[in-house]
Amino acid sequence: MYRKRLLLIIAVITALTLLAACATPTPVVVEKPVIKKIKAAFIYVGPIGDYGWTHAHDVGRKYVQAEFKDWLETVYAESVPEADAPRYLDRFVVEEKADVVFTTSFGFMDATIEAGKKYPDKIFFHCSGYKRAKNVGTYFAELYQLYYLNGLMAGALTKSGKVGYVAAHPIPEVVRHINAFALGVKEVNPNAKVDVRWLFSWYDPAKAREAAEAMIADGVDVLAFTEDSPAVIQVGEEYTTKKGKPIYTFSHYSPMLQYGPNSAVSGQLVHWEKIYEDILMKIYLGVYNNQNLENVDYWWLLKEGAVELGAEFGKPINPKFEDALKAVKVKDPVLGEISVYDLVFKRLEQMKEPTVLFDPFTGPIYDQDGKLRIEPGRRASHDELWTIDWFVDNIVAKIPK
Repeated sequence: MYRKRLLLIIAVITALTLLAACATPTPVVVEKPVIKKIKAAFIYVGPIGDYGWTHAHDVGRKYVQAEFKDWLETVYAESVPEADAPRYLDRFVVEEKADVVFTTSFGFMDATIEAGKKYPDKIFFHCSGYKRAKNVGTYFAELYQLYYLNGLMAGALTKSGKVGYVAAHPIPEVVRHINAFALGVKEVNPNAKVDVRWLFSWYDPAKAREAAEAMIADGVDVLAFTEDSPAVIQVGEEYTTKKGKPIYTFSHYSPMLQYGPNSAVSGQLVHWEKIYEDILMKIYLGVYNNQNLENVDYWWLLKEGAVELGAEFGKPINPKFEDALKAVKVKDPVLGEISVYDLVFKRLEQMKEPTVLFDPFTGPIYDQDGKLRIEPGRRASHDELWTIDWFVDNIVAKIPK
């Protein structure tokens, strides 16, 4: 789409140049418009083979590289420790001569801001952060709506009433997603509880497996997670097919159905290419520059097409679990009696609608201590969700301080 738009712009420029040539007696040599080049660098916190967060970002990078091949060059660095971010930012600006640098981890935020000060003629975009500057914008493909939908399914499928979550780091992004998941569980199954085990790592398949198995030993029969590998899905598949203990799982960021065809119910998928496409085209056209990014904050959800429900693209729910979800009925104050399967798709439709007809963070919502955090009828604001540091009342774990 953007490539066609670019070609149209070039064609218009060429046509106007020809018209000008015809209107003057002086001979004019018409040259093909020069397409300026842009070099974009991507700094990843994990390996591109993690099959989670970093893998999804790299899919987006490859997409825009192909889409804008006439004028875009991309480079990247993977598995960059957060403490090393300044060194990589210097490398990409000074040695690689990048025009724009994308930093793709919350922990890269301060280093990105400092690089913006150090290199005022360059453009930077930081993913998942909240600090901006004249030449530093922020972006995020937000998943809390999908976590809520997965929570609806988790609440319907659990037999033990114990739901588990393997979590990377206790930062607002992860806390927000756990809360949304727990709110979905509670809507369908008010008596179910959600437990959380912290990894303190974005990518650690061994620790993710250990945490998943420990929760299963404690009676958990549903698992969601934030960790950049399919380890939790693989554990669920092993218990379901080899140990005779069905474990329902929900995948994270990348399509993981292949790792758990009998365990993965659904999940959340991301389309980083949608955001990268929009940002890079606006940089190319001059809409974004190194003086006007202070208020540029992408917060794209279902309605923008930045995220998708499913453990596989184009398949919102694993067909193996459709009948089980259709068999569980709940009573909604507006929709009346409805199956969880139909409720998932109704909520999906409502949240895709341009005005967002439903939001899971609508009060009344209480925290673990019984404190009213979101008043009846009020939706949590962007800033509240972006800085959330409390758990809803059906989560039994604590947030490490």
